[in-house]
Amino acid sequence: MPNYGFVRVGAATPKLRVADPAYNISEILKIVKEADEKNVAVLVFPELSITGYTCADLFGQKLLLEKAVEFLGELLQQTETLDVLTIVGLPLMVEHKLFNCGVAVHRGRILGAVPKIHLPNYKEFYEKRWFTSGHVLGQSVSEINLLGQYVPCGRIMIKAEKPSFLLGMEICEDLWAVIPPSSYLALNGADIIANLSAGNELVSKADYRRQLILQQSARCMCGYIYASAGVYESTTDLVFGGHNMIAENGILLKESERFKRDSSLIITEIDVERLASERMLNKTYADNYEINAGSRNFVIVETEFLKEYDMEDIGLERPVAPYPFVPGNPATVEERCREIFNIQVAGLAKRLQHTNMKHVVLGISGGLDSTLALLVTAQTFDTLHLPAENIVAVTMPGFGTTDITYTNALDLMKALHVTIREIDIKPACLQHFKDIGHNVQDLDITYENVQARERTQILMDLANNIGGLVVGTGDLSELALGWATYNGDHMSMYSVNCSIPKTLVKFLVRWVADNIVNEQTAEVLQKILNTPISPELLPPDTSGKIAQKTEDLIGPYELHDFFLYYTVRFGMHPKKVLFLADCAFKEKYSREEIKKWLKVFYNRFFSQQFKRSCLPDGPKVGTVSLSPRGDWRMPSDAEVRLWLAELD
Repeated sequence: MPNYGFVRVGAATPKLRVADPAYNISEILKIVKEADEKNVAVLVFPELSITGYTCADLFGQKLLLEKAVEFLGELLQQTETLDVLTIVGLPLMVEHKLFNCGVAVHRGRILGAVPKIHLPNYKEFYEKRWFTSGHVLGQSVSEINLLGQYVPCGRIMIKAEKPSFLLGMEICEDLWAVIPPSSYLALNGADIIANLSAGNELVSKADYRRQLILQQSARCMCGYIYASAGVYESTTDLVFGGHNMIAENGILLKESERFKRDSSLIITEIDVERLASERMLNKTYADNYEINAGSRNFVIVETEFLKEYDMEDIGLERPVAPYPFVPGNPATVEERCREIFNIQVAGLAKRLQHTNMKHVVLGISGGLDSTLALLVTAQTFDTLHLPAENIVAVTMPGFGTTDITYTNALDLMKALHVTIREIDIKPACLQHFKDIGHNVQDLDITYENVQARERTQILMDLANNIGGLVVGTGDLSELALGWATYNGDHMSMYSVNCSIPKTLVKFLVRWVADNIVNEQTAEVLQKILNTPISPELLPPDTSGKIAQKTEDLIGPYELHDFFLYYTVRFGMHPKKVLFLADCAFKEKYSREEIKKWLKVFYNRFFSQQFKRSCLPDGPKVGTVSLSPRGDWRMPSDAEVRLWLAELD
């Protein structure tokens, strides 16, 4: 039963009556049963959820404390047959001291209790009036008798199987500390942190809270479940909103609507395999583990069974973006695209300044890649206060050039006021065919690559002639698939698109059209965006249209970019990549189609590594790069059989 490393988790805010444990447990149980039906493995409730957070001096009443424990027993009894691991909050007496605790229960067993460490005692908060900090327990773990069970209380983590994860707990203000307990929990292996909270609402506090959770989940490379007290805690001067969030390594997976009058439950999955991959590759995590060797005194509490489920059957609650390289949040699209474009410009500008070059040469085909490269170059020259005519843009018609791409290329060059050169490569290619004894009617790989290498030779020689630098146009997707002619379009003196995947190229060109250039240039860019992707190395069809469409030959770039991201960024199993792609593209491609192109991806990715081993310099703009000097060092002769076998 494959779960692919996903743990389905939930954060809940139940309806509540302050100081009424019977009512509160009844509302908690409703949510627990709903969560169990929805295959939730871990469910987190707010701080002091059994009694209510705002009980104030009522926490000094023995009746309330005893009833809180009594109705914890009701929760145990009612969940004996349920699989969901439930974490609730209540006040607990330990060694004549009162602690604000999070308690984990599963199938009638209390797994452990974790006391709050940092007790806020400023402004509207005065918890030290009633509670003792968990610090007094020191580095030890006390064993307390709770409802007839001997329960560890203190520095504990919960280890589960099916699905597999290690969970730690902290409570509200703990997260606000200079060094939150979750930092130590993460260094000791906790991949999921549960935070039981009762943060009140103030203007802009929700934004700060959200950023704090995202930052901590990123810093700890963990999943973070935050459950907060709702509107029914509101009393005297305080208003609560029930702000629940689930984050994973800096990404907000799910967030509740605040100020709801009904109970609320948010559900999604945390990918613990993905987190493990991040921690394995990030050596800062390992270094911190060694540095903080003295803070490892945690007791691991194991569970015998949790909810075992097949993700293929139940599906994912968390969204899977079909275009992982493309900015997904509309609110940040412009900012993200501007940053990517500026990185490209800054990289090229430094290379030009360092080499003291005032001229560049680019081959312009009328396609997306060369278009983006020319746009970056034009912006770079503007930034360096160099004249646009120092950009020598060369169109080199060959046997497959169509009127539409030829016209696109010329229109773009004219719109950007660069120097235009047109060099017909057909005579030189025919001469070369004659020299090597190749039949011009044989439209094989030689026929195609001769044209690509002739174009590169022209660009290199022209750059020497004018004392300039050849700007490469190839993109990350082509490098991943080896869709480039070795020592042809594969080579340049600086490659501005080398870490821009094809899906992002298209997006960036559209963004430039909408935000940077004038209306005339934007119209040209729109025509280019509507043109099929092709190397144009084979003759057009009888109607003069592009006959050689890249995606008909190697598969959709949107799929290959998806495969590339999850294979290189997280080292995922092929079966998991297939599962995620099926989730992302199920409305567009069948599972068999996706599997077919995934096999193509692995075959080409392994067989074409030799082309990536000798790439020119170029700016890294994202988390995935195939530079042999930086992110990707792979043997050129590695076998692909393991990856393909998993898909059979």
